[in-house]
Amino acid sequence: MDTHASDSLVSTDWLDQNLASPGLVILDASRHLPAAGRDPAAEFRDAHIRGARFLDLASLTDPASDVPAALPNAAQLAQRMAQLGVKADDRIVLYDDSAVKTSARAWFAFRAHGISKVSILDGGFSAWRSEGRALEGGTPLFEASSPAPLPSASRIASKVDMLINLQDGTHQVIDARGADRVFGSGIDPVHGGQNGRIPGALNLHFGQVFSSDGRFKSPEELRAAFEQAGLNHQAPVISTCGSGVTASVLLFALHLCGNDDAMLYDGSWQEWEADPSTPKQQGPA
Repeated sequence: MDTHASDSLVSTDWLDQNLASPGLVILDASRHLPAAGRDPAAEFRDAHIRGARFLDLASLTDPASDVPAALPNAAQLAQRMAQLGVKADDRIVLYDDSAVKTSARAWFAFRAHGISKVSILDGGFSAWRSEGRALEGGTPLFEASSPAPLPSASRIASKVDMLINLQDGTHQVIDARGADRVFGSGIDPVHGGQNGRIPGALNLHFGQVFSSDGRFKSPEELRAAFEQAGLNHQAPVISTCGSGVTASVLLFALHLCGNDDAMLYDGSWQEWEADPSTPKQQGPA
């Protein structure tokens, strides 16, 4: 079996062989849509990868921001890392058991704040569990650390940035939601409000970056998928979705293709649709 470990994507084999490595911290970044009716904290207590700690991604947001469920600010992320005993030089491996692949959201939050030694477990908890690898339950014990200062987030686009982009067209915009929500005219089944898109946005459903076994496609396959969606890999990109979660999956996929400059519109359609003054597009492209 593959024992591959890259800077950003690690296999179940690699993680299994390195569970006890000094400086390796495994974080469960599961978070679910409300309609799923799941409690990630309770599921973590029931069973998690041996030695993992619970990130509680759902609470890792900036309530002072105007953006719904905004990315955490630097101080909030530093405090959460300290609470979990994560040190600045640790290697972090993220996984999730979520239909919306929330480890990518956590990955982007860490990367946006300058933390580079962070990886995603390819296939997530589903692959780990299906392969019969080491699990444990309960609440793990670890020693908290002192918060280390982090830089402010980079690669974040605001609503103002998106409005300016409509005028100057500097960045391509790609939407990670399903085509029914992006090109439809009914009610958004996830966040409410009208379906639709930011004018000119391309569309690649986040699920298209995964193979049938739930692992990421190869960089070559990912590049082809983006190109089929109309993306020019030589031009700047902003990723969006419903609330900034699955847009992060596309950002991770772009990273696997070698693009580390793509930006996240964190407010995404939830913020854009709620503003009656923003231009919106519905129907076929």
